Amino acid sequence: MTHAFYVYASYGFAALVTVAVTLWTWADGRARRRELASLEASGIRRRSARTKGDE
Repeated sequence: MTHAFYVYASYGFAALVTVAVTLWTWADGRARRRELASLEASGIRRRSARTKGDE
């Protein structure tokens, strides 16, 4: 195994992991937004969305 192969393989693996984590985060964010929209559509509201009269 040459030094260049090790370096390129390391960079390739790091790039693959970075892309995988980015895609996973993006997909999870979309799922959470869908879940939140579903909950709000069923009448469940966030505490942060309360008005001053709700206290």
